[in-house]
Amino acid sequence: MARAAPYDRAKTLDSAMSLFWCKGYHATSIKDLEGTLAMKPGSIYAAFQSKEAFYLLALERYFETFREQFRAQISEASSPLQGLADHLRAYALLSPEDGTRQACMIVKSFVETRNTEPAIAEQSKAYFSAMRSEISAAFDAAQEQGEIATDVDTSRLAHLFQAYVSALRFELHLGSPQDEIEALAEDMAGAIEALRVK
Repeated sequence: MARAAPYDRAKTLDSAMSLFWCKGYHATSIKDLEGTLAMKPGSIYAAFQSKEAFYLLALERYFETFREQFRAQISEASSPLQGLADHLRAYALLSPEDGTRQACMIVKSFVETRNTEPAIAEQSKAYFSAMRSEISAAFDAAQEQGEIATDVDTSRLAHLFQAYVSALRFELHLGSPQDEIEALAEDMAGAIEALRVK
């Protein structure tokens, strides 16, 4: 009998991430995973030990993917501050079919599991904090390059920026009208650009 082709771990995690992100931890069954991944339950458990362990790996995949995208966007921009502003505008440019037009998986994970799955909730908090540190580092770079005043609290700005992102993603998740999302993103990006030292 021919052996089944070995599974691609990266593709499997990407598929599981999309499923978990859409349905949530509790609503995703092993049967759902079996159908999406074309894997038998025994193979899923052999590869990932448990549903919780699998979810944590998918959540890690989500965090690493979006952290790298954020870093690339900042590094490729004409300046750190411009990169931050353009990051906000980018949410309004997502196509209607884009699967990322929904609330952040990290935020959704924390809200869903804070009272039921402490390991997932704590890891979600850790990733949320780590993303804020990434944002703060971008504001630090803008400050070092003289884009924003030296007396500005970059940690506080990072907190505000993260709130902007969460609000934008929630509007996308709600399916708010495109013109409203574009206007909101532009207002937020403009507020970031207004920090630039004249």
